[in-house]
Amino acid sequence: QVRLAESGGGSAQAGGSLKLSCTISNHVNSRWCMGWFRQTPGNEREWVATLYIDGPVPTYYADAVTGRFVISQAARNTMSLQMNDLKPEDSGLYYCAAPSSRKSCYAGTWPVRRVEYWGQGTQVTVSS
Repeated sequence: QVRLAESGGGSAQAGGSLKLSCTISNHVNSRWCMGWFRQTPGNEREWVATLYIDGPVPTYYADAVTGRFVISQAARNTMSLQMNDLKPEDSGLYYCAAPSSRKSCYAGTWPVRRVEYWGQGTQVTVSS
């Protein structure tokens, strides 16, 4: 059983920063790629960023967060998402994601249906 645990969510003012962390119980599943998604009530879960550990390019970002968010590997089984210059539209429930094999990793937008493991989510609220 692979378990992912997010931490670091909270509230911030627009223009502020927050840092999210994700720890995965099985480092094997983190050796290919890991990522972050977010979801707001009534909307579909959307991809935010990918850390592609052995991919052609190490990081990928959704257009909405490019230049403001930084995804990185803090340890063998820990990933973080540094969120800067936050906007109210960044509010939502943020989920950590991991694959069951390298074949489920994508160089670019990661389809929700190709994610095999999810964390419970951590809430981010940005006020204007």
